[in-house]
Amino acid sequence: MSKKATLEFEGNKYDFDVISGTENEHGIDIATLRQRTKLVTFDPGFKNTGSCYSEITYLDGENGILRYRGYSIEDLANKSSFLEVCYLLIFGKLPSQMEFDKFYDDMKEHFVVDEEMKKIIDGFPRSAHPMGVLASVTNALIAFNPSAVNVSSESEMYNTIIRLLAKFPVLVAWTLRKKLGLPLDYGNDRLTYEENIAMMMFKRPGHEYQKNDVIVSVLNKLLILHADHEQNCSTSTVRIVGSSHAGLFASISAGIAALWGPLHGGANQAVIEMLQAIYEDGGDTKKYMTRAKDKEDPFRLMGFGHRVYKNFDPRAKIIKKAADSILQQLQIENPVMAIAKDLEKEALEDPYFVERSLYPNVDFYSGIIYSALGIPKDMFTVMFALGRFPGWIAQWKEMRQRREPIGRPRQIYIGETKRSYVEIKDR
Repeated sequence: MSKKATLEFEGNKYDFDVISGTENEHGIDIATLRQRTKLVTFDPGFKNTGSCYSEITYLDGENGILRYRGYSIEDLANKSSFLEVCYLLIFGKLPSQMEFDKFYDDMKEHFVVDEEMKKIIDGFPRSAHPMGVLASVTNALIAFNPSAVNVSSESEMYNTIIRLLAKFPVLVAWTLRKKLGLPLDYGNDRLTYEENIAMMMFKRPGHEYQKNDVIVSVLNKLLILHADHEQNCSTSTVRIVGSSHAGLFASISAGIAALWGPLHGGANQAVIEMLQAIYEDGGDTKKYMTRAKDKEDPFRLMGFGHRVYKNFDPRAKIIKKAADSILQQLQIENPVMAIAKDLEKEALEDPYFVERSLYPNVDFYSGIIYSALGIPKDMFTVMFALGRFPGWIAQWKEMRQRREPIGRPRQIYIGETKRSYVEIKDR
């Protein structure tokens, strides 16, 4: 017998089914609430609203748990490749060697991006924000792949996903190279997917590319850690845009726009800007720690704490080791990085931060790593998008194949009641 939740309103009682997930999460099914009671729920930001069933990502913020398709983020980040994780998220399982090889071989057939796309990128000034460029060129892919995807066709769905997985890293690399004034090159299909990303981003004209295993390894970890994160702002955007039966490329472009904001994907850029500001003000980290604890002070310590994780961000533990490793192995000595290390040390020891679980999060460390790699700070969110796009694909695919209804939230109207129209001459 299913569990019920009872709502009592104006003397009437209404029973609603309680549904449960595989990790013992429970929710009240209110799909018929308005029809039966004329009521809607009021939940700003949808913080307590489950919008869908999903088999992709499990997140337990209270206990610091993150799993993709049942696999812990720790195992995947330390043992897997980003391309394997792409396959896992999108198709629901880790691939066999034969499946993996075919997956990548199929992708290699679509690495080339139509040359007309270079003209689109050339049309942007170098001062254009890379996220605006990336959203635009991703959307522009529709022009070169105009047919709608038949989501009932396994082969059509597969080929569309393969094309996007092949071309998106090229667009990311071109966005970076446009920013740096470098030629828009392709990679080398003899390299792994992750090595190819590094080559396309960092190869210098007139120089033979030398693979750096340290850089490839840390990029691999960063991309895996960002690959999906349940129903966050950008993922929900991808699903709700896709629910109108908009195509995959358009839905991903909308996700990029949602990720752009400083409260979402732009947080790692905000971390570096904060560190730079502290450095320019003399580098007194204790002063800024004091300011962060003052409720009357508008200063906000970026990269600490998390909206979902109430204890610690499991991704931060992994990425901290990667940050320490790359700073050491690349022998980077940077005063801004030194400020970051001081802030981290003080926050981990300060009772105010410890009691409130305001630990450094993934954005704090990812900004440090991208800066160490020489990636411009306004490219940080583009790198976030590169990690997140397989999760967006998986979420879009799941939503369309389940034939979820078009997203249409309700509201509580607080505007004027009915008014009589007054002609302009009488106003």
